[in-house]
Amino acid sequence: MNFLKRTGIPSKSFVLCLLLICGFSRNDAKARPLTDTVKEGFRVVGYLPLGFDISQTGMPDLGKITHLNIAFLTPDSAGVFAVDEEVRTLTAAAHAKGVAVLLSIGGGNPPRFLRKLVGKRNQAAFIQALAALTDLYGCEGIDVDLEGDFIDGNYESFVKNLGVALREKKKLMTAAIATTYASHYTNAALAQFDFVNIMSYDKTGPWDKSDPGPHAPFSMATDDLAYWTGTKGLAVSRVTLGLPFYGYGFGRNAPESLSYGDILLQYPAARERDQLTVTGGGIVYFNGAATIKAKTSLALQKAGGVMIWQLLQDAPGPYSLLTAIDSMVRKK
Repeated sequence: MNFLKRTGIPSKSFVLCLLLICGFSRNDAKARPLTDTVKEGFRVVGYLPLGFDISQTGMPDLGKITHLNIAFLTPDSAGVFAVDEEVRTLTAAAHAKGVAVLLSIGGGNPPRFLRKLVGKRNQAAFIQALAALTDLYGCEGIDVDLEGDFIDGNYESFVKNLGVALREKKKLMTAAIATTYASHYTNAALAQFDFVNIMSYDKTGPWDKSDPGPHAPFSMATDDLAYWTGTKGLAVSRVTLGLPFYGYGFGRNAPESLSYGDILLQYPAARERDQLTVTGGGIVYFNGAATIKAKTSLALQKAGGVMIWQLLQDAPGPYSLLTAIDSMVRKK
């Protein structure tokens, strides 16, 4: 999804100070629409990483999303998933708000053995394990976030067979996709997903210091939507536009990566901007509230929703990007 995923994020102990357990279950694999939405069925998909200390960060406002993607569930090399109480807690909290929950696999830096698990020899058992997870946690589906060389010759058969298993259970299957990997996805594979989340960011980043600049400009969002709904012919309703809640830095003294919350904490004057210059001359590029609103408006016209990577990177209070999105999708 982004550079933080490529390099890996150290796990922290997970402490949830507020347990929202209410016995809510979902069998129809559909999220409720946001109340008073401008566009019927418009999705707000938020990724939430495992292993963070929610008692320190606070729980995101799940009432402002329709789908929660818990990222990332990783099996051992034999394809066995350990029971994770954190997943149960997050699922219960989301269901208490009427939010659909999908379990996301893969990411930008998954273990290499995951390629073997989706291969022909191990695929059937791995799919069975994934389908069982949706029953174990009472979730609404699986999100497939396989990137780069993980989109190999086994990708199509994997998503076809996983789709069969999930549809039998009336579950959803979605995917995170990127235009940079467009030639890797077959039409048959894309047809399997209920909807796809376009990772419309990471045009550049700290991995390519020779190419400084915005990693998620507005023009990238328009180009990505035009490609997937135009060139590739996906239905507008099946396409979700990805929005970044983080920034990348280039040049002297610029941090390689910062969450939007940390950007505003360290540089309060950046609230109305999309970039800031740090002492020493380096520049940090990100999407401020105005750009996030503009992209949400674009998605309301030309997509079926927006997707956020990731919710814990938001700023608190009145400067929240999630609040900015919410202000656009609800009727005035």
